[in-house]
Amino acid sequence: MARRGARPAWWGGRRHTWFTVAVFVVLASLDNAALGVPIPLIPVISEDLGVSEASIGFVTALSILIVGVASVVWGFLGDRGGRKRLLLYGTFTWSIAFFFAGLSGSYLQYLVFEIIAAVGMGCIASVGFSVISDFVPPRRRGLMMGMWGLSQGVGVGGGLLLGGLLGAENWSAPFFLVAAAGLAFAALYFGAYDPERGRSEEELAGVFAAGGGYEHTITAGDALRLLQVRSNVWLIAQGFTAQFAYGALIWLPLMFTAKVEAQGYSLETAIIVGSLFAVIFQVGGLFSLLGGHIGDRWQRRDPRGRALLSAIGILGAIPFYLGLFFLPMRELDIPDGGETAAVIWAVAVSVVTNPWVAGAFVLGLVAVALTAVDAPNWFALINDVNLPEHRGTTFGLGNLTFSVGRSLGTGVTGATFGYLAVLYPEPLNIVLGLALFQVFFLPTAFFYYRASKTTPRDIARVKATLASRARAQPLA
Repeated sequence: MARRGARPAWWGGRRHTWFTVAVFVVLASLDNAALGVPIPLIPVISEDLGVSEASIGFVTALSILIVGVASVVWGFLGDRGGRKRLLLYGTFTWSIAFFFAGLSGSYLQYLVFEIIAAVGMGCIASVGFSVISDFVPPRRRGLMMGMWGLSQGVGVGGGLLLGGLLGAENWSAPFFLVAAAGLAFAALYFGAYDPERGRSEEELAGVFAAGGGYEHTITAGDALRLLQVRSNVWLIAQGFTAQFAYGALIWLPLMFTAKVEAQGYSLETAIIVGSLFAVIFQVGGLFSLLGGHIGDRWQRRDPRGRALLSAIGILGAIPFYLGLFFLPMRELDIPDGGETAAVIWAVAVSVVTNPWVAGAFVLGLVAVALTAVDAPNWFALINDVNLPEHRGTTFGLGNLTFSVGRSLGTGVTGATFGYLAVLYPEPLNIVLGLALFQVFFLPTAFFYYRASKTTPRDIARVKATLASRARAQPLA
């Protein structure tokens, strides 16, 4: 293990570390906002570009898939080294492409620029995860990964909100705003700290304290063997089935928009109100921090804890989601065609004064809170069962599987809405379609249960390997 080169006294210190973490968290939020922006704007974009709503929905589904494919490649490159440089490339790529997507005057231009943006987003997903992992000690991984996961949820919610509020009349505006924010925060990368790989591992603490470093990087052979780690198989498999259900949930703004429009409101007002409802009901995502903390505590007592907690959360959320879908949205008092501020205020008041909206808020809060325990504990488990030089690639493989599941879930759910529309009026066709896809949470919980059987052995293997490497390679 080689000795680290000289750095300024403040480099890598506490304040520098927190600055770097803040930059990564914000950028993880922004690239997820870019995925969320187009969703409430599908009717507007399709009308402006002269194509069907299904065509714009296809671009969204394809973007999700490409993020997953790209994250594997970016993750492998990041596990080889040079993560800070890769993050700069990735952020500039998605920000610039997303800006030009907002300028698109044809469907082909929109498709091409969204694809390029998705390639860049894949970098933030896997390489950013790898970097964050090296800041977090094992005993606090769930809590910190809860912050990382929360930033992504906030990003998607912020994207939905920006799309609905700023894009109803000019759909390009939120594209420009998110792209500009991405470029601004990318500039902060130049002052960010790229931590030494493995610096958070307890088994390597003595090596780093003595001025050494961890020089192991991934090889092509390692990448092929990652799926031989049984826990990786179960953790990746659960993501595939879960994302069918999560992919369906992307259409929540459309469901709320349809429910509002069915009450006699104009499409423009319905888009704004539907987007606001979708964001408000995601408040339960804040519980990812608590879910990560509970996972940390349970894991310290029982190495099966994180996986079991995730299984319980997934199963427990199903009845609350079903209640949210089927609960009617009645007695709305929203100023149709009014100023955006007035609409926002009316929606906020309705959460307290309208029993139907209040009931939906409670159901959505509990459902999202229960599923929120999933992400931070999955992130932490990927860290726990993989060596430091394998985490970006393993995350990329998981993200690819998630993207395939979410892309299929998003696309098939949209097609299901169309099929059910022949039999049932809107919004009932959307409600039934969303409810149908909740069935995919059942195998997800089973896969987590299976992972709980294998993670103790794989965690012990990682710890033993790191301890052996620390002993076998003394400092120069």
